[in-house]
Order: sequence, then C-alpha cells, then structure tokens
Amino acid sequence: MPERSFRPYFWMLAGCGCFAIMSALAHEAGERCNWQTVAFFRGFLVLVFVGTYTLATGTKLVFFRPRRLWIRSMAGSLSLVMAFYALARLEASTVVTLTNTFPIWVAFLSWPVLGYLPSFRVWIAVLGGVAGVYLIQMPHTGEDDVAIMLALASAAATSVAMIGLHKLRGVNPNAVVVHFSAVATAASSTAFLLFDRRPDALPFYHPDAIFLLLGVGLTASAGQMLLTRAFAHGDPSRVSVVGLSQVVFTLIIDVVVSHHQVTPIALIGTLLILAPTAWVMLEPRRRAPAVPKPAGSSPELALAADPTGKSE
Repeated sequence: MPERSFRPYFWMLAGCGCFAIMSALAHEAGERCNWQTVAFFRGFLVLVFVGTYTLATGTKLVFFRPRRLWIRSMAGSLSLVMAFYALARLEASTVVTLTNTFPIWVAFLSWPVLGYLPSFRVWIAVLGGVAGVYLIQMPHTGEDDVAIMLALASAAATSVAMIGLHKLRGVNPNAVVVHFSAVATAASSTAFLLFDRRPDALPFYHPDAIFLLLGVGLTASAGQMLLTRAFAHGDPSRVSVVGLSQVVFTLIIDVVVSHHQVTPIALIGTLLILAPTAWVMLEPRRRAPAVPKPAGSSPELALAADPTGKSE
C-alpha cells in the first residue's frame, strides 16, 4: 500500500533534480563528444553502479525471461538513443519537455494495446501537445527538425516501455533497471556503427569530457534509484505528476547556468504540453466491472481455468 507521507514525493523531486542535471551534463558532453559516447556512458555507468548495488543487496538478476522484460528494455533503449541524439542538438529543456509527453502516448496507445478507449481528457491533451510542439519548434531551424521528431519518437518509445513495465509484476525494479541498462549499453554501442561520428569530437578520456560523462552516469544512477523508490512507496499517478518537475528544473538550469534564451512562444508551448499531461495523469483510472464468482469457486478452480496464471 502506498505510504501516506511526503517522502515518496520528496524522492521524486530529488530524482527529477538528478535527471535535470543529467540532461544538462549530457547536452554539454554532446557538444564536446560524439552523442553515441554520451549515450553509451549513460547506459554503461548505470549498469555498473546499479548492478553493483543490486548484487550487493542479494537481489536476483533476470535476463532471458520474462519476454516482456525484453520489450521494455528494447523500447527503453531505443528511446534513450533517440533522446541523446536530440540532447546533442537542442537545449536540454526542449528535449526534456518533448520526451515528457510520454504519458499522453501511454494513454493514447492503451487503446490498441490494452483495449482502453482514450477519454475526452486524452484527446484534449493530444491537441494541446500538438500545439505545444508546434510552438516549441518555431524558433528552431529546419536542421533541428530531425532532433525534435526524434525527441517525440523517444517519448513514444518510452510509452511502449512503460506499458511493458506495467505488466512486469514480480520482477524486482532494480533487476529491471540492470537489464535495461545492459540492453541500452549494447544499443548505444551499435549506434557507433549506424551513425556518423564527428571528426572533431573529443575522446571519452579527455579531461574536458570524462568528468561530464561521469556526471551523466552518477546523476542517472541516483535519479533511477530515487524514482524507483518513489514509485514503490507512493501513489503512482500523483508521483508521475510530480515527475513533471524535471521540465521546470531543466528549464531553470538552462536559463541560469547555461544562459540559454527561452522565448515567450516556446514557454507557452511548454505549458501547453505540461498542463494537459498533468491533467491526463490525474484522471481517475477506470476499473473493469466486477465479474461475479460462480458458486463454489475457489483458487484451485481458478488455477484450473487459467493454469498459466497470466490473468493476474
């Protein structure tokens, strides 16, 4: 049962702060290194740090099964690669705003995947999100259109990963993170072969790069652990709304630290994305109507009717 305290929301705020710093560091690292290098260290260092913690606490790791775990990890890895491509070309706040549209994608994709017809809120959120993306895209040049589209595609891939994660009951969250990080490391390694690399990029061991890359890995690991703890002990719908604070944190870092200019139109576009997204998250979940149990039903009869136990 979720804890009735402020602690899960504090953990979520702290986790969002970590991910905001990670996004800013990744943007800076992407200006010095190949974006593939940044993505690789994002996956590899989380694999090392969280994997070590998971093994130290005696948590059993998983690899081959369940199959849904691979869907979650592959979709999440695709999302990571596209997001880091975008982070190397756009302001961190823009990328974080666009990738945080994934709750709308989750609600929208629940129609064909889970059979839930999108509500009126979702349709309004989709329209608001489209308008917000258009306003955010206006100040950018045509060369940045690919990065914007990939940031949105990253959000769509994240939604697939989240839907898959929803079905991963019984698997330790840290084990899920380790599996995802391992697949993400392999995916980002493959990106070196599929995409061009900058001839002027610094090697990862250069002093101007290594500390940024280590910062990306450390903040990503801390953020992942904090978010996992927040979702384990708090109301998921409300914790998710608090998660939108990452956009605000990243925007503050962009303006105060990196001195990036935010136009009023882009700010309105950000609000058009965040407000409907929060509205969708706060929508009460509709429950399927209860099916009356037949007379004489028992757990043994239920198991006989569904020997795989997949109906849970």
